[in-house]
Parts: sequence; structure tokens; C-alpha cells
Amino acid sequence: MQLSGFALTIAMFKSLKFFSGQSIELERLFADLVAFGYKRQSLVAEPGDFASRGSVVDIFPGSFELPIRLELDNDILVSLRSFNPSSGQPLWQHRIAIILPFKKSPPTKNFDFTEEFPLNNFVDIGVGDYVVHSQHGVGRFLGFERIKRQDKFVNHLVIEYDLKEKLYVPVETMHLVQKYIAFAARRPKLYRLGSGEWKRTKERTRRGIQKMAWDLLTLQAMRLAMGGFKFSSDTQWQADFEKTFPYTETPDQVKATLEVKQDMESGRPMDRLLCGDVGYGKTEVAMRAAFKAVMDNKQVAYLVPTTILAEQHYQNFSARLKDFAVNVELLCRFKTIREQKEILKRLQEGRVDIVIGTHRLLSDDVVFKDLGLVIVDEEQRFGVTAKEKLKKLKLTTDVLVLTATPIPRTLYMSLMGARDFSVINTPPQNRLPIQTIVVEYDLDLVHQAIKRELNRKGQVFFLHNRILDLEKVKNKVAQGLPAGLKIAIAHGQMPAKVLEKVMSDFISGSIDVLVSTMIIESGIDIPNANTIIVNSAEHFGLADLHQLRGRVGRFNRSAYAYFMFSRKEALDSDGRKRLKAIDEHSGLGAGFNISMEDLEIRGAGNLLGQQQHGFIAAVGFDLYCRLLKEAINNFKKTGVLNAAHS
Repeated sequence: MQLSGFALTIAMFKSLKFFSGQSIELERLFADLVAFGYKRQSLVAEPGDFASRGSVVDIFPGSFELPIRLELDNDILVSLRSFNPSSGQPLWQHRIAIILPFKKSPPTKNFDFTEEFPLNNFVDIGVGDYVVHSQHGVGRFLGFERIKRQDKFVNHLVIEYDLKEKLYVPVETMHLVQKYIAFAARRPKLYRLGSGEWKRTKERTRRGIQKMAWDLLTLQAMRLAMGGFKFSSDTQWQADFEKTFPYTETPDQVKATLEVKQDMESGRPMDRLLCGDVGYGKTEVAMRAAFKAVMDNKQVAYLVPTTILAEQHYQNFSARLKDFAVNVELLCRFKTIREQKEILKRLQEGRVDIVIGTHRLLSDDVVFKDLGLVIVDEEQRFGVTAKEKLKKLKLTTDVLVLTATPIPRTLYMSLMGARDFSVINTPPQNRLPIQTIVVEYDLDLVHQAIKRELNRKGQVFFLHNRILDLEKVKNKVAQGLPAGLKIAIAHGQMPAKVLEKVMSDFISGSIDVLVSTMIIESGIDIPNANTIIVNSAEHFGLADLHQLRGRVGRFNRSAYAYFMFSRKEALDSDGRKRLKAIDEHSGLGAGFNISMEDLEIRGAGNLLGQQQHGFIAAVGFDLYCRLLKEAINNFKKTGVLNAAHS
């Protein structure tokens, strides 16, 4: 392999690399860490710390969300894991980690990011995995091999390309290699070394990415140029309202709230994406933003994907705002035509402060007197027409988008500077991980799980996603349960008033078991329901399974999620992978790992749009993100955003 192409990268790019089977001299490692700006401590508590106990070394790298633990056996690295710094509990196993020098201050503005700089801290590849080398393309990883170089043996990654050609990559340039991940499950094409085809593919992809980056940045520039309403600083009423939150805010909630308020007070239209795992408190941040808007006599539209979620948000907002002079309304199919007309009239007259509803809020007959803030829950679940209307709104109105579909960290890092993000990673206090059980369907186990929940005065979701035989399934589940048990069904084709009554009864606790379709997937928050049983779980996408699991365990009681697969059907490989992933990633904050698994299996891609999928398939997800970050940085250097002010 020719090394001349890497000379500049190595000169600019300092890093420590760790991989399973590596020989490590501890004293040399400690000296390297100190030279990289790390401080030795008795325990690691914050980025920049490292600690050692015998043959165990803990390091909290500056660019990592969690510290890593190296375990050695006779100076050989045998285990490399992320761990929870507060409990010491090991979390995820990794194969390769890349650590950069620790800097307390962010990189300087003139830092030139190129595709050769890693966005991902881990290179989690196994023998046989498809990988992408940024300069040579897609190949298959065969493992490590020690090769003699200048009188000493050096570890190399071995990658096989088309026609069985092999590339030997020295470990000091392993940051150029990442696992191949794309939206399609099909096997990628292996490239021929030195053929020029990879260079052409990458250039074509680069041009497509540059167009998307340009579109993102010009939209941002237009928003900056048009200007928006400058909200006032917080009032005493704001402080009084925030005190009514019955829980302790997490550090990330506090940070996200501050970022949203700064946007609102900036005088430019806000377009912020608030991303956080299921049940991590995004709604509270949105509620505080809504209250702030109303304090400046502006109206708020809160857009949600389902009628049931709209109803629940309406109940929560009404309860929290009962002591304040704020008028909240619900606009959805639960309301009669006459009621809807009355709400629309009052909206136009400015007599409604906050309106909560489904895509109905984007209809042409909905006219506001003075709309100041739009909050959108799970934007990707709305149709094309709704998204186009939202795009126009974003130019002049403050928009806050909430999503529980986690964004892979590499994509988040590549989009920084082109989109405003807030991320809630910290779970609420006393939150327990949900016990996840993946098992073949067994009616006796279903009855056992339901009885256990009922014995502690709890409630149960039983999910079956076929309306056709929902009643039949309900009767079968009810047969082995105690007499007097209250069991009901819920699905989207029920008359609005009937569905509203069922959900209201379940929320109030007068229904013990709710047998429903996916209608309960988004945001339903019922503290007393702490067991969910999902039938035919192999047919659901991974992100859907994660969302469903988030329906339980919302408070400090242990919760159970049963994912049952059909005994009559042989699981296909994708179904098996999804169930394995949901089982493995069941800890708090598992969503970000889920999103990477989901990308491997079928992909989320909501943030990027369909047209970008082909580019991701061409070069793999990690290199796509590097090229995107490079394009955004290059455009910003040429002053795309500055043009807005001239």
C-alpha cells in the first residue's frame, strides 16, 4: 500500500488507537495520555480524566459521550467497553476506539475539516464485515495481520477488494476505515483497487451532498435575512409556571430550554430540532417555550401525529396552565364540526393562546391572529403537503421540532452549523431501565405477565397491529384472566367519540388491559401502565419497537416489555436482527444505538430525505457524514450565511 497520500493527514492528525488483541505498555500509555492533555485521577468523572486500577484503565475522551474502559491481560487488550461513570456499570463492547487530544476549548473557526478526519470514535468492525476505506472504497475486513516494517512488526488491518486483491492498512491510518452501513440491506459492490471507479463514485456523491448542504445553508441564510419576532426576557410568571413542573429537571433539559429561549430572544426565526430518547422530557421544554410565547401575546400551534396524542397533550397543558390566564384548545376529529368552527373563529380573533392538534392545524381554514411559535412532534410522520407548509412557516415563524427518533451521532456532528440541534441524553432521576423479554408467543406467558402487573395495581398494553382480528385476539387474551377484569380495544378506525372514551377510561385507570393497534405508539404517557406485550414483533421496524417500549417505564416503577414473535413463522434475517438489537440495547438512552442498528437493517433517513439514500448506499453512512461536514464547512468559509446580512 502506498503511504504518500497519508503524510499530510498523519502530520495534522494526532490520535491514540485501541483495538482488541493490541499489545499495550501501561507506562507508555499514561505518558501519551498526559501528552494529549488528559489528567490522571482516582476515578474518571468528566471529559479529560483517566484512571487506572491494576490492569484496568478508564479514559473519558473529550469527544465521547461516555468514558471507555480498557481491560488488559498480560499487556494484551482483551476488552474495550463504554461504561456509566456514575455507577461504573459496563455498557457497550467495542472493537476499535480512536481517541483525540483533549482540548477544553472548541476547535478554532479556521479549522479545515476534511473527509479524512473521523466523526465516529469507534470502528466497530468484525471479520467478514464490509468496510469503506475513504481512499480505496468498499471492501471486506479480513482481520489484523502483523507485518514487518523497518525492522519491527506493525499491526495492519487487512481488507479484501474485488478479484481477491488485498489492502494492508497500518493502524496509524485506521481512522480512514469505517464499517459500511447503508439504508438497503443488499450486499455492496466491492471495488477494484487502483481502477479509478471509486474516485468517480465519490466525486459524484460529493456533488450530490454539496447540493443538499447548499440548500440547507441558503434556507438558513434566508431565515436570518428575513428576521423574526424578538421575544422578551423571562417574566416572573414564567418562573412561577416552571416551578409547577413536579420533577427535577435533568441537566440536558435545562440546557435545551436555555438554547430554545436564546433562539426565541434572538430576533431571528428559530428552527431548532430537539432530539431525545423516549420519555426524557422533551414535552416539558416545549411547554416552557409555549408559555414564553404566550407571555408576549403570541399564539402557539402544537402539531402532533395522532389524535390520541393531541388529546393527551391537551389534558397535560390544561392541567399545568389551570392557574394561569392562558386559553388552550384542541382541534382534531374528537371535536364536532360545530365545535371546530367555534375554535377556528376564536383563533382568528386571538381568543385562543395555544391550540393543539393533528395535521388539521395546517388546513387552509386555520387562520391565526398572531402566530408566534409552531411546535412539531415527530415531523417525519407528516405527509409531503404538511411538510411543505411547515417549510414556508419556518422562514418567518419560530419552529421547534421534537423527535424521539434518535439521530446517529456522526450525522448530528456533520450537520452542526447547518441545523440547530438540542439533544437530551440524560434520563430523568430514578428512571429504571425497562426489562426487555424477546420470546416466542406463549399465551400462558401472556396471562402470567398480565396477572403480575394487575397484582401490583398496574395496567397493561397488549399490541396487535391488525384491526381485522383485534376483537378475536382480545377474547383469547381475556379467557385465562380473572373475572371482572376490564379489557378494551382501541384502533384508528373507531368512531372518534368511542375512541376518545376508551382512551380516557384507560388513562383514568378504569380499564385494566388495552388491546390496541399502533395507535398508541407516539407519546402516550400513562404512569400506571408498566407492562407492554407486542404480538408478532418481528413485523415491526426497530425504531417502532423502541418507541413502543417507551410507552412503559415512564416513572420510577420497574417496567416490562415483551416482544413476542409468531411460532408458526420462521424469522427472516432482518426480523431476527431487529429482535436481537432491541434485546441487546435495552439500557437507558439505548435509542442512539438503536438508530445505528436501524440504519444497518433498513434505515431511518427521515432527516435527510429519500434522494440522499443513493449517495449513502454509494459510499457508506460514515463517509457520507464526513463529506457532508466537509461541504458545510467549505460553504460557511466562503460566506454563504454572511450574504444574508449584506
